[in-house]
Amino acid sequence: MKAGSIASLCLFVASITPLAASMSVSLATSAWDPVPVGAVASFYPNVSNADAGTLWYRYQVRKPGTGWKVIRDFGPETWLYWAESGVEGTYEVEVTAQNKVTGETATDSFTFKVVSRVTGGQPVVSPTAHPLVFLYSAPACPAGASIRVQFQDPSGNVQYTPYKGCRNWVSNNFYLAGMQPNTQYSVHHTVDTGPERVDGPTLSFTTGLATISAPASSVLKPLVSPAANGVLLQSTLAVPNMATDLSGNLLWYYTGNISFITYPEPWGRFLGILQDTSADSSHQIVREFDLAGNTIQETNAARVSEQLVSMGHRPITAFHHDARRLPDGNLIVLANIEQILNNVQGAGLVDVLGDMIVVLDRNLKVVWAWDAFDHLDTTRLAVQKETCTAGGGGCPPFYLATTANDWLHGNSVQLTPDGNLLYSSRHQDWLIKILYNNGTGSGRVLWRFGKDGDFTYNSGDPYPWFSHQHDANFDDADPTKLLVFDNGNTRYATDSNAHSRGQAIQLDEQNHVATLLLNADLGAYSLALGSAALLPNGNYHFELGWLNGLGGTPSASRAVEVTPSGDIAYEIQDQTPVYRSFRMQSLYVP
Repeated sequence: MKAGSIASLCLFVASITPLAASMSVSLATSAWDPVPVGAVASFYPNVSNADAGTLWYRYQVRKPGTGWKVIRDFGPETWLYWAESGVEGTYEVEVTAQNKVTGETATDSFTFKVVSRVTGGQPVVSPTAHPLVFLYSAPACPAGASIRVQFQDPSGNVQYTPYKGCRNWVSNNFYLAGMQPNTQYSVHHTVDTGPERVDGPTLSFTTGLATISAPASSVLKPLVSPAANGVLLQSTLAVPNMATDLSGNLLWYYTGNISFITYPEPWGRFLGILQDTSADSSHQIVREFDLAGNTIQETNAARVSEQLVSMGHRPITAFHHDARRLPDGNLIVLANIEQILNNVQGAGLVDVLGDMIVVLDRNLKVVWAWDAFDHLDTTRLAVQKETCTAGGGGCPPFYLATTANDWLHGNSVQLTPDGNLLYSSRHQDWLIKILYNNGTGSGRVLWRFGKDGDFTYNSGDPYPWFSHQHDANFDDADPTKLLVFDNGNTRYATDSNAHSRGQAIQLDEQNHVATLLLNADLGAYSLALGSAALLPNGNYHFELGWLNGLGGTPSASRAVEVTPSGDIAYEIQDQTPVYRSFRMQSLYVP
């Protein structure tokens, strides 16, 4: 056969041989068009023609004409449960499937209408999937006015949602939360136009039965005056995260798969972290969720690591201890990194755990990172030479060895009033200030506060230094005032009668001098966990998160209110460990 004939035959065969089909995805959903405001819809991808390889999925939502908002970034989870609890309108949900081996992607979306629950211009109260959370839907109100909702139990206890601005073309929707189970409440909204306040009609509803029980609690010292903040939000470890009143009565809880709440945010939003020592880094989660338990945003450590590595940083293994929103809307989170070091912190090869501080933008993209291995002295061992065992408690997941030196064990990070970062390293007994400069800083260490650090103490106390501390934070109203829960592990190692302390410290950063304003003996020793906060009445809130053997149980916790003179004004003990607790005005106001 001539060469030309062979070429023609090959071309003909190619034209009739089907090309390999590209990967495609179709988005299945439980949503029916239209969907009422607040209704939860489920979404699931069906993938066709995918080559062998792990598939990851990203979900985004938008209203037409607006940008996409990532709800869950790329990860192995397939299902998404999502609800729009704000306003009605047309929404589009998009899923992108990605083959992690080939890099191939495919996208599909679903568009549907979310409609108001208001009918006939009258407000409506609707149950949610959470028996203690209801959705109140009020009609549109005049632009420029504001609206809030008041709800009241039979004893006359009144709660309010915050005000929000009216829009005259859509309904106004509020979650009602902070209520006791199986209790009838009356509710109405108020529109504030400036010259006058106009109340809506009064409705009533009854909360459901809780699906969990609060741990046994006892008030050791009741308040003698009205509570400054009457809701106690508890980031528990052994039972679902929950909120109670100051008598221990259950008001709210979250049963989603997180290890603990890190911080409450305005308008009934919460940040939480999931650590799973049996799983890889794609199953280590940071999540924002609402009062009804709906996910607002979520990402995983493997996805964040991909971004970090592409920026020239080390990868992370998991998130741990702290995540919170910054004033610009970005998310700051602590993460774990591990390095095999040679003849550092031990002879030969040693696995050393360190910390990464990661800042994510509103769409969960990494915009800033700080690596402790680049800025701190790796030859300075943990004060008590702590180590971790793979799969054990108390440490984030790690993978390069079966044991590791727990070098830093960071447990909090806060944006300081001057735009930098305050980072607490429990195992160094130090608080460290880092040059962040609102996102443009180099990460340089500005100072280290603690024993053998950069400050001297103006104090007559024989050992004023905190140790193995938790929840260090500057007072927003007074940027020279620092609060910290002093667990006191280093003191306790030489004195078994030592107690944990609540401290308020005046910090002269220019001259590196510290002065104790409060050094309250909290009456017991908490070897781990804990929190510190200033209350609106000028008192202080401290959490002793882990009290071994108290009350005849393996562990208990104690929330304590302390006056500026160091006297205990209120105390409640719970038969469960508590990572942090927060005294809140309501579940809407941190």
